[in-house]
Amino acid sequence: MSDTQATKSGIDNGAFDFLDERTGIAKALKNNLRKIFPDHWSFMLGEIALYSFIILLLSGTFLTFFFVPSQEEVIYHGSYAPLAGLQMSQAYASTIDMSFDVRGGLLMRQIHHWAALIFLAAMIVHLLRVFFTGAYRKPREFNWLLGIGLLTLGILEGFAGYSLPDDLLSGTGLRIAEAIVQAIPLVGTYLAFFLFGGPFPGHIFISRLYTIHVLLIPAIILALITVHLMLVWFQKHTQYPGPGRTEKNVVGYPLMPVYMAKAGGFFFIVFGITAFLGALFSINPIWLYGPYNPSQISAGSQPDFYMGWLDGLVRMAPNLETHAFGHTISWNILIPALIVPGIFFTGLALFPFLESWVNGDKNEHHLLERPRNAPTRTALGVGGLTFMIVALINGGNDIIATHFGLSINQIMWFSRIGIFLLPVISFLITKRICLGLAHKDRDTVLHGRESGRLVMLPNGEYIEVHEQISADEKWTLTQHKQYDVIAGQTNVDSNGLQRATGIKGRTRRALSKWMYGEQVAKPTTADLEIESGEH
Repeated sequence: MSDTQATKSGIDNGAFDFLDERTGIAKALKNNLRKIFPDHWSFMLGEIALYSFIILLLSGTFLTFFFVPSQEEVIYHGSYAPLAGLQMSQAYASTIDMSFDVRGGLLMRQIHHWAALIFLAAMIVHLLRVFFTGAYRKPREFNWLLGIGLLTLGILEGFAGYSLPDDLLSGTGLRIAEAIVQAIPLVGTYLAFFLFGGPFPGHIFISRLYTIHVLLIPAIILALITVHLMLVWFQKHTQYPGPGRTEKNVVGYPLMPVYMAKAGGFFFIVFGITAFLGALFSINPIWLYGPYNPSQISAGSQPDFYMGWLDGLVRMAPNLETHAFGHTISWNILIPALIVPGIFFTGLALFPFLESWVNGDKNEHHLLERPRNAPTRTALGVGGLTFMIVALINGGNDIIATHFGLSINQIMWFSRIGIFLLPVISFLITKRICLGLAHKDRDTVLHGRESGRLVMLPNGEYIEVHEQISADEKWTLTQHKQYDVIAGQTNVDSNGLQRATGIKGRTRRALSKWMYGEQVAKPTTADLEIESGEH
């Protein structure tokens, strides 16, 4: 080795030794870089959300150099001829200039918008995966709350983002948002006046919204994502049941080099698909809508999907108002836009604690549940998803009516009836499917899987030969925990008469019966011995 190489190596080693002796970084890196993570395709859903957020930060930084967050009126003299000579806000004019006069501006705008849609969609599907597999159970309740908070902030951030260009479509959305704020009893009018800096649309709201969109909410989301990943790191990742997997270990691959390589490649795949969508598929063509005018509304105005279900709830609400003590309460806005979403998200956030209270399970869980083994929870999730899909369909009732030649009133009444009926039907069907699949698992454990071979017995009877499954497969199908229904506990007075227990106890027993009263019993050791003897 040459003197130069030796000197360089000595400097490097000395620097690392100096740092390690004072921080202990070598041991920390060795332990953390070899940390094991389980491998399953569904775990990538959270990664897609993370990578989409990174793309949002990168593309959003580019857009901030050209966007002017001002409602000051100007006359447009840009290169897009159909808008030449029109009066518009600087926010709208700068967005048009960004789209047609900045090299790569339109591409970056569309990448930013597509990344926002992918970010919200990935978060929703990721939360559904966590819900259906019971990954929110102890010790991950706090991470579940972070996920609900991130989804809520993502919806607000997306709404703020597509409201910034100050076009006719986004202005319509802001008008609806103002109506929702005004519907808040007592303080709504004052709050709307404060937010918009005067009567709608005001002159400073875009600049305020810009600060919220590019600084406040992204900073909170970034902080919550950091805490979320730290909790995943220290609590260890959940894993699906399988051979060699228990509540005490993790079976998978090390972070370095396997997962680092996979994560890097997957990030570029997500980035490439987002860029592909931004380059070839137009989204939010604001030049077709024109600048915002409070006296106009864009035909067929549709919000993005994550706001569409809220718009659908507002559209289907009947015109109900209450006038009392000099105040007007608009129930047709207050209930669908504030109360129903509030109940929905609060119920989601509290579900892990409610479930733990009902079944009394205080143990830690690192193995995931198969959805079929929790039929009531799975059916409840499908019912909630059906509720949102019906509301989303009604959010596009005008587009559906014009494209398919239907009556908008028929679509409206279908949605009003379906919002109550279809979630119940989907709940019942899903629960039957889960119970049927659980029965199939039990039968497979006891009798083996069907081989397709028919054998004729000496008495002329034909039977199908079943192949016994392995011990690992049997363990996978039977390792899940089953909760017993809480037995009715009543107090008996001195006369031998029963008296009812408290409301809390009766509520818990009722919920226990509803959640766990109908489930397929796992095969016991005695069942397996009996089946083996019969064979």
